[in-house]
Formats: sequence, C-alpha cells, structure tokens
Amino acid sequence: MSPQRRQLPEDPQIRALVQAMSQRSMSRRGVLGAAGALGLGGLLAACGTGGKSAGSSASAVSVKDVSATDPTVNWANWTLYLDYDEKSKTYPTLDQFKEKTGISVSYVEDIDGNDTYYGKVQGQLKAGQDIGQDLITLTDWMAGRIIRQGYTQELDHANIPNLANLLPDLKDVDFDPGRKNSVTWQTGYAGIAWNKKKFPKGLKNVSDLWDPALKGRVTVLDEMRDTMGLLMLDRGVDITGQWGESEFGTALDDLRKNIGNGQIRQVKGNSYKSDFISGDAIAGIVWSGDIVQMNFENDDQWEFAIPEAGGTLWSDNLMVPVASPRKANAEKLMNFYYEPKVAAEVAAYVNFICPVLGAKEEMEKIDPSLVDNPLIFPTEEDLSHAHVFRALDAEEETTLGSEFQSAIGA
Repeated sequence: MSPQRRQLPEDPQIRALVQAMSQRSMSRRGVLGAAGALGLGGLLAACGTGGKSAGSSASAVSVKDVSATDPTVNWANWTLYLDYDEKSKTYPTLDQFKEKTGISVSYVEDIDGNDTYYGKVQGQLKAGQDIGQDLITLTDWMAGRIIRQGYTQELDHANIPNLANLLPDLKDVDFDPGRKNSVTWQTGYAGIAWNKKKFPKGLKNVSDLWDPALKGRVTVLDEMRDTMGLLMLDRGVDITGQWGESEFGTALDDLRKNIGNGQIRQVKGNSYKSDFISGDAIAGIVWSGDIVQMNFENDDQWEFAIPEAGGTLWSDNLMVPVASPRKANAEKLMNFYYEPKVAAEVAAYVNFICPVLGAKEEMEKIDPSLVDNPLIFPTEEDLSHAHVFRALDAEEETTLGSEFQSAIGA
C-alpha cells in the first residue's frame, strides 16, 4: 500500500474545502455550487451542518478511567484509512505512538458503513455499556446523532494541545460546537470510478453507469447521502438547497430500477473495494482516496472522477464512546495524530483531505509528488464540483433513510 489520501493545511484552497465539511452533519461528501457561491471556506463550512447539539437521551454513565494503569487503547476505523507497511504488516505511525508514549493500540478495520456500525453498537451505547472500543470514527451526520444521544464522552482539550493545529474552519461545527466531543479525522469526496482496461470509454456522469456493457458489474455505496446525493445531482438537483421528497423519490426510482434490472451488482460500504480488486465490479460510486490506494497496490487499474454533474464532500470524526474506560489514552492518540509530520504521513497513505495545519509543508519532505495531487490538495476548480448534502431534520432522516434502506434491500 502507499502513502496517500489528503490534507488541508494553511493553503487557502484546501482550507476552503475543509470549511465545507464543517457545516454538514450528514455523511461524508459534498458541494457544487457552494464552492462558487461560498468559496472554499463556505464549502468546508457546509460539511458539518446537521443541527444544533441536542440534550443527551442516554442515561448518565459513570466511568472510571484506567488509562494510567492500562497503557492500551482500542480503535475502530474504516478500511484503508491509516498508513500501512505491506512488508512488515504493521502501521508505522501506531508503532511510533507506542514508542513515544508506551501505549499499545489495538486497531481494527471494523467500520464498513455508518448505519451498519451504529446498528451493531447502538444497544450497548444506549445501555451505557463498554463497546470494547475507546475510539470510533464516524461521518459527520452519524457523529452528530450519537453526540446528541449522549453516546460519547466530552473531551479534555488539555490532553489534546495539538488540537490547536486543527484547521480553523473545522474547530466549531454545528453538530459539535467547540469540538467538545469530536475531532476531525479526514475528509474527502464521493465520485465515480471505473476499470480503465475493461471499460476504456470511461465515465463522465453517474448515468453512464447504466451503460449495458456494465450490467451486473456496478457497485454503489450504502451511504445514503453519497449515493443519493450523486443520483440527485445527476438529475440536476441542488443537493445543498431546499429539495424535497419528490426530488429524492425520483432519484430513488433510478436506484430501484437499476438494482431491480441487475445493472447494479451490489450496494456496499467499504467492502466494495474487494469487488473492484476481484474484477467482479468494473465501475461504481466510490470514495476518492480508496481508488488511489487500490491503484498503488494493483498496477493502476482504475480511474476516479468527480462527475460533471458534481460530487459530494464529507468528513469523518474521532470520538470516545460513552463507557470507554481509557479516554485519556484515546486523547493522547488524538493529540499524536494532530502533529503535522504524523498527519502528513497518514495523508500520504490515505489520500484524503487532512485537517491538520502544517501537514502540507511536511508532505514536501515526505513525498513532494503528492503536494500537487488534486485529490489531496484540491484547487478552487476542483472544489467547485463538490457539493454538501443539506442537513435533514429528524422526520426527513427517518423517512428518507427508511426509503433508501428499503430500496437497497437492507
């Protein structure tokens, strides 16, 4: 695997992208007209929007922190989302963290989708039980949900001094004012990708996925805001604006049709990558950094593009579950990954937008070829095609979410 995904330091263009993320609390992707109307800053600001923090619905949980006597931390993350050394089968930055702090990290790629992961742990979180993880990584909209429900612990910023390196526009998001319960991990796009040899004509828009030559070889994401966001954009809907059930329903009909007729092979979370690698899937709706990493390990087989009609923008966040007994250790890990050099190492591998100031300068030392990579350091033009899926109210989230889950057979 390679060092790749992206970052947003002091570069004004990158900061703008980060801003958009801080305004939306929906999913991981977004804003087309927003970049032009709001500029980079406005675009990033839009990503964290998901409504004000509501009061906790979970019972108060009293947890004794055993960090001082138990030098471990358990972290659940998405796949291909941390620097990895294929030869040693280790995560270099986690090794550095242990050497620096004496704290061992049990790291699992246990999150395939926000809804599926929430479904696995929601019962324990509601009961105030330890889910076995001290850090979890979820997208804005889901992060906002579990914070509102009281399923996370408030962070002690004194233990995270490097939080000062968080991009300014991400320091105060609607779903977590003041970053009391979360810190940004990475941000990125949802777009389209295809196998260059098996489908040389390529793709320009989501509707190109319905080409008969791709029948049964297409995957789409089970993240509603990404898949539906792209489908709605393809139909000319401004997903940042005041669309309603009619626009959503029309795009959902497109999804149902292409699942029903076999055009779409499967609707998946992060595991869609296995279908691309095996060759079972030739094209699909994907997340940007994943394709860069897959290409590094599989002879540059795929091309990623933001559709001409627009892509989505998102942000993922680190949080400490309500009953974790090692919050202080988790905070030390957060602090470690906000060191610019460490953040650059991760960004060089994962190729998503990094939220740490100073990481771009460090990237110059690690791999100068990545500094001008538009998937890592987007330009104003790149961002003009990224759209933030607007915030949903509680009723919309329930209704539209149920309709989407029904359509994909979940």
